[in-house]
Amino acid sequence: MRKKNYISEPSREIPIVEEDDVIVCGGGPAGICAAIAAARRGLKTRLIESQGCLGGILTSGMMSNIIDYSNKKGIIQEIISGLEKMGAKGPRCVFDIESAKYFLEKICMEAGVAIRLHTSVTAAIKNERNMIEAIVTESKSGREAWKAKVFIDCTGDGDLAALAGCGFDVGREENGEVQPMSMSALIYGTKASDIGEFLRRGSDSGHKDQLLKALEKTGNKSSYSKPTLFQLNDEAFLFMANHEYNVPADNAEAISKAEISGRAEIRRHIETLKSSGNEWKDLKIGATSSYIGVREGRRIHGLYKITVKDMEEGKEHPDTVCKSTFSVDIHSTNQEKHKGYSNEGHTVKPYDIPLRALITKDVNNLMTAGRCISGDFYAHASYRVVGNAAAMGEAAGYCAALAAKMNCMPREVPWTEIAKILDKEEAKKYAST
Repeated sequence: MRKKNYISEPSREIPIVEEDDVIVCGGGPAGICAAIAAARRGLKTRLIESQGCLGGILTSGMMSNIIDYSNKKGIIQEIISGLEKMGAKGPRCVFDIESAKYFLEKICMEAGVAIRLHTSVTAAIKNERNMIEAIVTESKSGREAWKAKVFIDCTGDGDLAALAGCGFDVGREENGEVQPMSMSALIYGTKASDIGEFLRRGSDSGHKDQLLKALEKTGNKSSYSKPTLFQLNDEAFLFMANHEYNVPADNAEAISKAEISGRAEIRRHIETLKSSGNEWKDLKIGATSSYIGVREGRRIHGLYKITVKDMEEGKEHPDTVCKSTFSVDIHSTNQEKHKGYSNEGHTVKPYDIPLRALITKDVNNLMTAGRCISGDFYAHASYRVVGNAAAMGEAAGYCAALAAKMNCMPREVPWTEIAKILDKEEAKKYAST
């Protein structure tokens, strides 16, 4: 291995932008719901996002398909209802991406959340009490520091938690293999009535097999054997037909190569379909993901670790923040074996996600929400989807708000107090429907 060269950086003072009650890092579904929840409790809340919009996988990742939401209450239902009222909802639970960008910013600002885009977390400063005193960010504004009483890591990959020194796991326990990343695209130039056999309508995968045949009939090869078309409206569709294997979520060079490769494959697929004529002859790419879809990054060690046994037995907890019902969805970690997805023989009984899995074991004022919470490889393959992430974020936001108000650590907040808030918020939603 080539020895790395280093350069010494001169010591300097970093300006403190502001002092908040709660800072949420990552503006995807988990982060949005966490920030809204904290702000609605009257806490000064800052949401920091590295991309140019909120939404994460729903917007930047261009996969606006919300999964495992129907048994969830609270903010995720507000989001779905709000987008539906805008006329942005397609069949199933797929949404217009530009409408989602606008609405997610709107609902956050109405709650009192301060939003900072184009800003990445690069360091965590801890004090002698093993608490994060401040985080450091980099942006067009330079290097800045932000202080808060409680922090929530909703970055998906557990970036803040790793910077703060939390322990974590990545990939399969036995060999570290991770699920592939996927580039997605918005496409248009055909009509739903003409390509019905290729569209995702339900749980049957026949449409995927038909689409694969269409993609590969001229010798073109797909890195993913279960390509999918999601209908947005009569003339616009989301296209997911790419796997980028063995890409570490913490390696910018590898991610860059994956995005370049994925974007090229999407174009190759569209050109292949277009050349076949008929219903595909006018097909065009409207946009590709501005950030490739990441299925798997760090799983941060928490006070409780959700396991495959929990999932298969339908384990319940007194401090449940939501119940996950989604299947084990493992996209191939080794393309030599297959290029699709599988449950690898594991079945799911609806199981609880406890608050303790969201409270980090190694840092006292840090929580997580979304796919970076504490769990094993197989459980993660089930709970990692948007509906669960949103519910986790909302609960984490309420817990962080209480911790900030009570001047205590998240692990010291009585569960009964959090449950009261969740019950009240649910009651409000029922009253408004």
